[in-house]
Amino acid sequence: LEDLGVDHPNSLLADLGLSSLQIDQRDRGFAYSVDSPLDMRMDARLPRTAADVLNSASRAELVGILKRYGEEAHAERIVRSIIAERERQPFTTSARLVEVISAALPAAVRHGGGHPAKRTFQALRIAVNGELDALSGLLPIALDRLALHGRIAVLAYHSLEDRMVKQAFAAATRDAAPPRLPVVPENLQAQFTALTRGAEKPDPEEVAGNPRAASARLRALQRIRPRQEHR
Repeated sequence: LEDLGVDHPNSLLADLGLSSLQIDQRDRGFAYSVDSPLDMRMDARLPRTAADVLNSASRAELVGILKRYGEEAHAERIVRSIIAERERQPFTTSARLVEVISAALPAAVRHGGGHPAKRTFQALRIAVNGELDALSGLLPIALDRLALHGRIAVLAYHSLEDRMVKQAFAAATRDAAPPRLPVVPENLQAQFTALTRGAEKPDPEEVAGNPRAASARLRALQRIRPRQEHR
């Protein structure tokens, strides 16, 4: 915004979706369905690849990554196998990681409810690219800078992103007054109102035409009161 010379934009759209052009490049290591180098960087200037994380992070760090960014219930089992395998030979390709993950999981998990490596690959991608850190920085600044009557819309594609947006938007649409105050002073009243009821989802027709839209969740707010410097 500063580079553009825009102090208070009238509209902001944050599409948190991944670039299909990057995801579909087989040499980037995002997909668990093809064998490729474990890179996963959206920006090649980033210092660490997914392989670097797998081969250098401690057991606790890896468990934390899988639990926080992948919500992986079997993080401990998967990481135990990763640690054992990387001591034998460092990880370089996605196919070997998929094999290790699959072997670490109970049979019931391997054969039901989606690809067994999905959550681990998501967690590594988010960790490598600092995706949630970027979102946590975006939301408060975007809300603060939005002009009066301006609108912000965010498209999230997995529960971790959508939860952060939901919480930030809920706080923005609440009064800042103490509970049970008979009259809420104007300077403590909510600055935003919701434009969506919860999260809007794509209809079946859109999903049929673009399957990658299936997980999209849209939330939008409008500023209804001027910015308060001291709330």
